[in-house]
Amino acid sequence: MDNTRKVGSVMVLGGGIAGMQSALDLANSGYYVYLVEKSAAIGGSPKLVEVGRHLNIELLTQSELLALEGEPGRFTARVRKQPRYIDLAKCTSCGECTKVCPVDLPDEYQEGLGTKKATYKQYAQAIPGAFAIEKGDKSPCRLACPGGLNVQGYVNMVKMGKYKEALEIIMQDLPLPGVLGRICPHGCEDACRRCDVDEPIAIRDLKRLAADRYDCRKIEIECAPPRKEKVAIIGSGPAGLSCAYHLARKGILSTIYESQPQAGGMLRVGI
Repeated sequence: MDNTRKVGSVMVLGGGIAGMQSALDLANSGYYVYLVEKSAAIGGSPKLVEVGRHLNIELLTQSELLALEGEPGRFTARVRKQPRYIDLAKCTSCGECTKVCPVDLPDEYQEGLGTKKATYKQYAQAIPGAFAIEKGDKSPCRLACPGGLNVQGYVNMVKMGKYKEALEIIMQDLPLPGVLGRICPHGCEDACRRCDVDEPIAIRDLKRLAADRYDCRKIEIECAPPRKEKVAIIGSGPAGLSCAYHLARKGILSTIYESQPQAGGMLRVGI
């Protein structure tokens, strides 16, 4: 048996000069290398082009190591990759997005002495060459939503036909997606940036579509362990039901009192 035969792969943390040289040495020795860098591009050096083109090196930008388990020769790494918000495969690095971006941020590459747009490229020769978006706050649609729903998250899931996943995102904050998908005044759509171009995304209708395509009752809701406290809720309208839902997720059981023969409040007897 040849004990010198190289197997498996290697992870290098940090895409600076030392990290790039280490990745190249290992890759040229036959290892498959994961080069992990927390920023949007690896460090500025003549080596970066060689690193970017090497078949044995996979770049994991905007990523950080969360956990490392195992023993020498057999490690399992858990890495968190932050969203770039721009598709690496589709970006041509033309820079047109930067020209129309309305948000200015301090430029870390210039030690904060200058500014950059929220849609940016770390420096001209950056590898990967695609632009990225630095988010400083939540999206306008989410900020306009009284429930603070992750609008962009569930809209993208619906776009891909992943209705269950869309409902899982919605029901982190909202227990009645089918109802709100019909009667919500949709202030999120008024705040949608697409209004500046043509017309807003049909956010409310997409919430309804997800609820109509997948049974909300099949969504598994994570709840904290039961607690000894108990709560009485007066009224089983949408507010009372939502209150009971969020309390249950925190492990607090409640009893709902309703004067009508059936639950639902104005949803049942009004709307």
